Amino acid sequence: MAQTPYDEIAARAELAERMGAQSDAQVLWRELATKAPGHPRVLLRQARAQIQARNPGAAIEILRSAIAANPNDPELLLEQALALRLMGDVAGALAAVAAALVLDPYNFLALLSKASLLEQAGKKKAAARAYRDALKTAPARPLPSFEAPLARAKEAVARDAEAAAEHLRHETAALRAQFASEDLSRFEESLEIFAGTKKAFVHDPILFNFSKLPALTFFDRAHFPWFERLEAATGVFQRELDAVLREDWARFRPYIQLPAGAPVNQWEDLNHSKDWSTFFLWEDGRRNDENCRRCPESAAVLQTLPMADQPGFSPTAMFSVLQPRTAIPPHTGSTNVRLICHLPLILPGKCRFRVGNDVREWRMGEAFVFDDSIEHEAWNDSDEVRVVLIFDVWNPLLSEAERAMVGALLSARNSYYAKDS
Repeated sequence: MAQTPYDEIAARAELAERMGAQSDAQVLWRELATKAPGHPRVLLRQARAQIQARNPGAAIEILRSAIAANPNDPELLLEQALALRLMGDVAGALAAVAAALVLDPYNFLALLSKASLLEQAGKKKAAARAYRDALKTAPARPLPSFEAPLARAKEAVARDAEAAAEHLRHETAALRAQFASEDLSRFEESLEIFAGTKKAFVHDPILFNFSKLPALTFFDRAHFPWFERLEAATGVFQRELDAVLREDWARFRPYIQLPAGAPVNQWEDLNHSKDWSTFFLWEDGRRNDENCRRCPESAAVLQTLPMADQPGFSPTAMFSVLQPRTAIPPHTGSTNVRLICHLPLILPGKCRFRVGNDVREWRMGEAFVFDDSIEHEAWNDSDEVRVVLIFDVWNPLLSEAERAMVGALLSARNSYYAKDS
């Protein structure tokens, strides 16, 4: 929307305030109030005056008009949230903050307000998660007025981490006793990292880091004696892939589907885009029966392979389609306890893949396994689609006891967040 002369007056007045020229600012505000009494910034000042006078009801009425005039200003919504909170309407205040975050997902004040409101509503775990988000966006040199709220945020996050660690230790205690003769020291450190009481220094997964696993990019084929069986079935996968590409393209869906209000970061170009799309045979531990019926031979081959088995998380197996002249930006996966296997099915050339500092090209008929908790990215620089079969397998450097403990740990994590306190 083009800036009006009244918008320019408001901008000059706010700049004068920031520069400490209060008398100049007052002159400009009076001018704007005379020429455009319904301007959103004039109404915002009036609403703030009502809030300072402890009259939030009047402030809300004023803000309704301001928001109607400029619905894309998160500052108006945050002021509305403050007024609603003063009236005791926590649910309404949370809704206003959520609307502000849709407009500006990185808004530090909005994230801090969301966390405080959740805490006021008694949702301590959700509040701690929101406080974590706020701390990530906190300015490097916050204003003195933010020192106390930031200290409160850090305390809430630390308390939640300790509570989560205690819960996870309790929930895994019985199984831990069964493996009393095993060395579970890596698991124990991983539990603390998972809960947030310790920091991970090696891998960079987005969900769960298992301690002291070497940060290997591509794993040696010797770890996977079933590779020959997988590679021999390349033609099976290609035939069924060809059929679903021709007949069932609607069943492919964008791999990246972030909700409104979530920071898109590097995913802006691929969010809800079929430039990177998938046809799931298994997803987060659940078999897609319809897609497996559509590709029965592919499903049968996969079932003979040692895919990772973590209820609610793995296995995942899919045909991954990357459109021509498309790149997947640098990112990391969820955990280093499972690795990712690639088998190329359609390979037009000029396709590259990087894990850490190692870059390689796919070769038809050859599989490889990599650790996706290490930063990786992919390019299809050709003029045709590239399709790879992708599925996850356990990291072979984990013991059977550690695999069992990880499964219990992730189930415990789900139970911890199943019900808010």
